Amino acid sequence: MALPVLAGLLGTLIPALDGGFDRLAEWPGLRGAMGLSLVTGFASTGVSLALALLLTAALYGTPAFVRVQRLLAPVLSLPHAAAALGLAFLLAPSGWIARAISPWATGWTVPPDLLTLNDTGGVALILGLVVKEVPFLLLMILSALPQTDAARRMMLCRTLGYGRVRGFALTVLPALYPQLRLPVYAVLAYAMTSVETALILGPTLPPSLSAQVVLWMNAPDLQGRGLAAAGAVVQLVLVIGALLVWRAGEILCRIALPALAQSGRRGLWLDQPLAILARVMGGGLALAMAAALAGLALWSVAGPWQFPDALPDRLTLSTWSRALPDLRDSAVVTLAIAALSTLAALALVLGCLEAEHRFALHPGAGAMWLLYLPLVMPQVAFLPGVQMLALQAGLGGTVLAVALMHLVFVLPYVFLSLSAPFRAWDTRIAAAGATLGAAPARVFWRLRLPMLMAPVLTAAAVGMAVSIGQYLPTLMAGGGRVETVTTAAVALASGGNRRLIGAYGLLQIVLPALGFVLELALPALVWRNRRGMRA
Repeated sequence: MALPVLAGLLGTLIPALDGGFDRLAEWPGLRGAMGLSLVTGFASTGVSLALALLLTAALYGTPAFVRVQRLLAPVLSLPHAAAALGLAFLLAPSGWIARAISPWATGWTVPPDLLTLNDTGGVALILGLVVKEVPFLLLMILSALPQTDAARRMMLCRTLGYGRVRGFALTVLPALYPQLRLPVYAVLAYAMTSVETALILGPTLPPSLSAQVVLWMNAPDLQGRGLAAAGAVVQLVLVIGALLVWRAGEILCRIALPALAQSGRRGLWLDQPLAILARVMGGGLALAMAAALAGLALWSVAGPWQFPDALPDRLTLSTWSRALPDLRDSAVVTLAIAALSTLAALALVLGCLEAEHRFALHPGAGAMWLLYLPLVMPQVAFLPGVQMLALQAGLGGTVLAVALMHLVFVLPYVFLSLSAPFRAWDTRIAAAGATLGAAPARVFWRLRLPMLMAPVLTAAAVGMAVSIGQYLPTLMAGGGRVETVTTAAVALASGGNRRLIGAYGLLQIVLPALGFVLELALPALVWRNRRGMRA
């Protein structure tokens, strides 16, 4: 995990030192781009973390929280680019929101001259990031909660007269947050350096620093490489500074929390309004996401659709029929890359976890930092260097190079998905197999792996979804010669063909969804005569 990141950083730093910083300092949009990266990063991460914790504190243990858990998988499987394209269709001046309130409420008969998309403050970009970050943080919270004894802590608080939210903040959060720290850092780093979401929803004059770096990389002028490398280094410094500021905020909160506990205030009056707020905000995000995805699907089959009509005059498959050859080719390449990177990640993760079991290894904090390194490190900071190394090795612009690049990002998610169920497997079964003369390898292949089919398939579905959604790694490793559904969709976003954008965006949703369908169907089929093995 460290080798490609560190080698990529070195490959980025060398051209940056060759006059790149001087040219970067002369760019007039530098200060605005840096400010935008910081604002969108802190705002989206803060809102996402607050909402994820609020949903957990206010609704944990209720039927509403169970419904939230059921929505996580489909939302998490949605690529960032598809979510951003759907929100763009929703928020644009001629989008569904404007159509829904026109002309009866606004009097608009033509799209209004409003900057609801690509606004200079980055509000649309922040919303697009929050929609994807909240489900990820909720998943991390759900995986960490069993280790905090949350139910007993909350029960103790209730017996002492504390409200749900304040009791959660005082007793569960101190045990929960240390396990969330690395995921939160990864969210902050991604929010500051997101490229595809920034290109679709973010400002353009100037864009975020990471988006501008990619634009420089793709410029025909070779001198842009040094400028892009310098911008990437500055982006890395910004992320490191932001992480240090966030860490300082964590220390301040740790100091303030005992004072809040010593005040003796129970906070019962907060429960009802905060529960309502959690339901409204969570429901609002879910509704916005559903409307955005419905907009993608509808535009892909829309016939004539004039503003301010809420629905098209008729539905047609002409867009799909015209684009079918290109869609098919992009889908095949996308699935091939996803399959290669996911299978490699599964092999490495299963080998790592089996080694833990056989040799009684216990990964510490350093191992977790190593695992999260590609997620915390800005992609624009090391991918250009990796691209240069791949070109020198003769691998640039190939499907294999893209699959290897995806592996760096797929492996952490596969490990996080599979590690908990692998470690929770009852080792007494292995002991029983050993007493019958089975070697450790036979126990792994004939007992542990078949019994863990469902978690392995879940991890595979997550890995496929992560690979399908990769934009910048595909662009860098593929050199523009390997086109996936995601790179094609982002390239189309700058054009005006909403029907074609809708088709590619919908295909982005369907491909990872197929993985989750197989994840549910295969165990039910294979273990149809063994009910206890299906979950």
